[in-house]
Amino acid sequence: MRIGLGLYRHMLKTENYRFARQCGCTDLIIHLAEYYENEIVTATDESRNYGESKSHDQIWELDSLLRIKEDAGKFGLAIYGIENFSPADWYDILLDGPEKNNQMKHLKQIIRNVGKAGIKSFGYNFSLAGVWGHQKKNVARGGALTTCFNAGELHINAPIPRGQIWNMTFDSNAGAGYIEEIGAAELWERFRWFLKELLPTAEEAGVEMALHPDDPPMPKLRNTPRLVYRPELYQKAMETASPANKIELCLGSIQEMQGEDIYTVTERYLAQGKVSYVHFRNVKGKVPNYTEVFVDEGDIDMLRILRLMRKYRFEGVLVPDHTPLMTCDSPWHAGMAYAIGYMQAAIRACGEQG
Repeated sequence: MRIGLGLYRHMLKTENYRFARQCGCTDLIIHLAEYYENEIVTATDESRNYGESKSHDQIWELDSLLRIKEDAGKFGLAIYGIENFSPADWYDILLDGPEKNNQMKHLKQIIRNVGKAGIKSFGYNFSLAGVWGHQKKNVARGGALTTCFNAGELHINAPIPRGQIWNMTFDSNAGAGYIEEIGAAELWERFRWFLKELLPTAEEAGVEMALHPDDPPMPKLRNTPRLVYRPELYQKAMETASPANKIELCLGSIQEMQGEDIYTVTERYLAQGKVSYVHFRNVKGKVPNYTEVFVDEGDIDMLRILRLMRKYRFEGVLVPDHTPLMTCDSPWHAGMAYAIGYMQAAIRACGEQG
């Protein structure tokens, strides 16, 4: 097991690379799509999304990926994975629109570039609504600002306007109206097409495609079905046989789900060798009402999770993903330092206990 840090595009700079190494991190999971700029897991509703998404951004080119890798490497950090495509690069794959074949060609090139850059994993969330409906409240321990979800306080059936997907705008001139309503079977059909087209390229490139579960894990959100909103649906997603078909084990998202307990789910996919990397975070509650909390105060026994990872000799990367913000001059850094310090100590404790 190795400890990493997740950095968003605007955070890919010297001071954050230095911070990661000072915390003892060896790896990074980076986000190149532009969505979190002002705060992590921005509060959204039917009138607010993550902003504009750009297509064919130069940041996905091989020379750009190599430059980021080189910059991080100066501080002893490896780029283990990239998380999320830009919505503007694959909206018609998600919507089954006329540009899906052209967009798939572009995604294949992105994955080839990722492989040539020596980056092992690419995380993604196959979803129409994306990460949506979260709120910000001072309800973590000590009144820390954190991310919450309460379906009772939202218009959860607010339809998605045309020109928007995955909680971002890809076409501001799309006109009035909303995306078409589809059922779960149609979403799964689109997903299987995506896997059939992309997995062979990922295999050739040596890149693991790591599927992130839905967050919030509601069966339906904004009048659209969700793909992995219960733990057992991950197994359905893994039916496509390929060494490149993996999961991103988001402990927080899975704990938020109704259904099987987190320990059964974690052991199942560790035993199958299907875990690419891990979002090591904790929550209280389940859908339709939950709160993200500090790593040591939630419903998950994180030491039990680590013992399972040690049992199956998991060698991938664990990142805190996101965490409550501490009340100080650098809230994000303080929250992350606390989470990583806990992770360092917990991993060592598990090793000592055998």
